[in-house]
Amino acid sequence: MGHVDVRPAPPAEDLPAPPPRTPPKWRAWLWVGLSGMLGVLTGAVTVTAGQYVKLTGNVRHEAVTKQDLGDARPQKISKALNVLIVGSDQRDGANAKYGKFPGERTDTIILAHISPNRDGAVLISFPRDSLVQLPACSAKGDRLPGQRPHVGMINESFNSGGIGCTWRTIERLTQIHIDHFVKVDFTGFKAMVNALDGVPVCLPQAVNDKKALLTLPAGRQVLKGEQALGYVRARYSLGDGSDIGRIQRQQMFLASMAKKAMSGETLTDPATLFGFLDAVTKAITTDPDLTIGVMKDLAMSAKGLTAGQIRFVTTPWRYSVTNPGRVEWVQPQAKRLFTMVAADQIAKNVRSGEQKIPKSQIHILVRNGSGRQGLGTEVAAELEQRGYHIVKVEQAPRPYAKTTVAYSANGEGRASRLYRELRKTRSHLVRTATTQALVLGIGADWQGMKPPKTLDDVEGFDATQDSCTAS
Repeated sequence: MGHVDVRPAPPAEDLPAPPPRTPPKWRAWLWVGLSGMLGVLTGAVTVTAGQYVKLTGNVRHEAVTKQDLGDARPQKISKALNVLIVGSDQRDGANAKYGKFPGERTDTIILAHISPNRDGAVLISFPRDSLVQLPACSAKGDRLPGQRPHVGMINESFNSGGIGCTWRTIERLTQIHIDHFVKVDFTGFKAMVNALDGVPVCLPQAVNDKKALLTLPAGRQVLKGEQALGYVRARYSLGDGSDIGRIQRQQMFLASMAKKAMSGETLTDPATLFGFLDAVTKAITTDPDLTIGVMKDLAMSAKGLTAGQIRFVTTPWRYSVTNPGRVEWVQPQAKRLFTMVAADQIAKNVRSGEQKIPKSQIHILVRNGSGRQGLGTEVAAELEQRGYHIVKVEQAPRPYAKTTVAYSANGEGRASRLYRELRKTRSHLVRTATTQALVLGIGADWQGMKPPKTLDDVEGFDATQDSCTAS
């Protein structure tokens, strides 16, 4: 075997910062939509008749018509429940301090799939910067001008045609039949967090973000309403500074919130439970068919659902080469994900608790020693598509015969996850290194990455995830 010169990656503080991305306006901080639903599902069966009437009166409804959705809808092929969750950043009243603009926008689009036997759930996130084919939508009064068919950002549909247009767009893109929608806003998010007396998170370093109105020390702590909103809105002051990194942090926040909402601590305390359900129902707007009664019936069939059976994934994506600051969906991976979810192929594919370190927190330096010009950039792009964070791509100082993953003792868990995805490689422990970052040395024997085959190959984690163990 030839000698492979693969040096350890530099300490995290010395790694280059990711290139600046075009910042989104308002992001998916409202992953809590599903945790609110879960709170209703797990708690609605225990409320009194008077409380039931109160909760029913809290929920606002907005009609979505057959005309809004069109005739070319995907067929409903099972008894699975698919709920479209959107986050509203309407900035009037109590929300005016976050900035003023007329109307209402959504930069949060999630599709929640609950299996027919109510023994598993998957939440699919759609990055708001996704460039996709948008369908035609009719105008809705003077406020919503309608939408012509074109390639544009996925959140344009809500701005142009409201929730009905967004519903139609997601159905056309995924070919998944949607049954209901839930919309939540800033104030509702904070009220739900406060009703749980805060949500625990873990910060690897202190945060001082003036834009997000957030100052927090490092370590494990419990965030309440205003702090929680700042935490899920912050971008540049946390993690790798990327927008996708923020989505993953928001998913972990929702996982923590869902765990608390479904815990005995909440469910066995009548005052806490009703306070949370009251906050949830005041925060949401749904279609008229998604009533408290429907939620209660669903609760009866889903009361055995556990945090380990709730899975969070992001539509496979890559940064656009032709439209900087935008993302494109990676095919055929995205279509495969939607097909698996539509066919409810989740129970057999999701193995709870396996993926404890989000790929976004696996930092990789790619070093090209293969002798093939440009291969390092190609490999880095594919790794990024799969959710890994690429810190640098560079040319190796000499040719490598073998592909190697170099890691320190602190990075062993991260290395094994990358190793499993490569067709042909070996691993190398650098005992003197302390960084958790990895170095992928591409050799002349490079044979590429294994193709994703199941939902486990899509970046994601379940609601048992602990943000401290993943740091």
